[in-house]
Amino acid sequence: MTTRRLMISMIAVCVAMALLAGCSRSPRVTFYTLSAAATPESSTPAFESVAIGPVTLPDLLDSPQLVVRTTTNRVDILEMHRWAEPLKSQIPRIIAADLTVLLNQARVSAYPQNAGLDAEYRILVDIQRFEMTAGEGVALDALWSVRRTGEDATKNGRSVVSEPAGAAGYDALVAAQSRALAVLSRDLAQALRAVAAPPR
Repeated sequence: MTTRRLMISMIAVCVAMALLAGCSRSPRVTFYTLSAAATPESSTPAFESVAIGPVTLPDLLDSPQLVVRTTTNRVDILEMHRWAEPLKSQIPRIIAADLTVLLNQARVSAYPQNAGLDAEYRILVDIQRFEMTAGEGVALDALWSVRRTGEDATKNGRSVVSEPAGAAGYDALVAAQSRALAVLSRDLAQALRAVAAPPR
């Protein structure tokens, strides 16, 4: 009888431990990446090589978690929703991919790739704001400069973009950020054409 009770007690302990182990599992983390969203444009002159970066952005955005604005003075830093790679490296890579499409497959490299060291054109981007707002969309505000290597002339500009999410959820907000970067890339492509145009 004692042996039977001991076995029942051991089985009960094992079942309890299994249940506790199941309950103590960490919540699943979801990882996100930006993607190129530009579409080809016609009548674009050929560019030999373009280098993007470095790209600077606010410290608040330089974190592994998604940051979503909920009110004017409040943001949520989402521990369970994270970037698969830092925005500081994603953004120049996505701009480079967008510009490759917009500039007739020009050789566009992103900082700090060595391929951009001898680039014909260089683009610097200072992102002032790149916010997701829950239930709304994305706001992008970026200062930029485009310069031809070896020349003093520089074209400076600013791109202010508002991109609605179009659907609920964080996937939609991340997709809106990709579209906002495509708009910024179109502005940069236009600036490159202006810099490349022969003087009148």
